[in-house]
Amino acid sequence: MTQRHTLTLNPSKTRAAAHRAMALAALRADSSLSVRLKRFDDHMAKARALEAQEAT
Repeated sequence: MTQRHTLTLNPSKTRAAAHRAMALAALRADSSLSVRLKRFDDHMAKARALEAQEAT
């Protein structure tokens, strides 16, 4: 996997976007539905927390 270096003034915005991408990837993973939903929910919660932190 290649790493992309994003130049941004707000790294939490980039991290939130990464967690949203990981959440969507979790839905497409080859795992049971309960595991996929748990991973999705965990990543989306982190993305929402980072976005809320960014807004304050």
